[in-house]
Amino acid sequence: MDPKLLELLVCPVTKGPLRYDRERQELVSRSARLAYPVRDGMPIMLEGEARTLSDEEIEALSAAD
Repeated sequence: MDPKLLELLVCPVTKGPLRYDRERQELVSRSARLAYPVRDGMPIMLEGEARTLSDEEIEALSAAD
């Protein structure tokens, strides 16, 4: 994921920042509790395509900050 592109992208639901999870190939919005997939290098920024984050994933993100 291009770092400059990541700086420009925001969560379409909350307009908040996104974090790139390289291992899962997802853009994560902690405030929306959603993870948007990145397919073939293209972020899919549709709420219907996003996966809901579990409580454990949110806690892990908070611990990593």
